[in-house]
Amino acid sequence: MAAVIKSPKAASAAECHALEQLPNIGPSLAADLRLIGIEHPAELRGKDAFVLYRTLCAATDQRHDPCVLDTFMAATDFMRGAPAAPWWHYTPQRKALFGKI
Repeated sequence: MAAVIKSPKAASAAECHALEQLPNIGPSLAADLRLIGIEHPAELRGKDAFVLYRTLCAATDQRHDPCVLDTFMAATDFMRGAPAAPWWHYTPQRKALFGKI
């Protein structure tokens, strides 16, 4: 079985050309973003992570784990120029903003 090599992650939004280059985004979440119409990282600029999360839930007809919202928050912030941060860095902010989802 061949080893799976992860795509290198971008150090900045300007270096990010594929969804899989976003910090915290792997193949599965990249596929989720594509499912809701996000094909390129630049399309995340100006997007609301909560709207992306709710759109994904509606598109798949299921409630996704709140950590998906945390990850979308990390990705949208990164594409707005914030430094890369692990998705769990956004958990307290998500809880404060949205409560239990």
